[in-house]
Amino acid sequence: MALPRTKRFFLLCAFSYAIVAIAEKNYYEILQVPKGASDEQIKRAYRKLALKYHPDKNPGNEEANKRFADINNAYEVLSDSEKRSIYDRYGEEGLKQHAVRAGGGMGVNMQDIFS
Repeated sequence: MALPRTKRFFLLCAFSYAIVAIAEKNYYEILQVPKGASDEQIKRAYRKLALKYHPDKNPGNEEANKRFADINNAYEVLSDSEKRSIYDRYGEEGLKQHAVRAGGGMGVNMQDIFS
């Protein structure tokens, strides 16, 4: 027996949400720090992990290269107070949307255009 259209839609939405939640990276886990970590703790964890997974120390190791890139991305966000705040509130998707909105103006002040 086929499910009614509304139930299929609900299940599809729930499934999609679960996939996004699983796929989203947790920058705190990547740097192995608690969510309330200080800037100094984040910097110390970054340096330790960056040295461990640096491509020069792991030539030809694709997994280490991927981890190194993830570590750099996590540090870029968590070391910047504005990006960290957005990430804490809205997750990785919030950062992407913020980047799109911030880059949309291409450095042009809209007030200058109309004055």
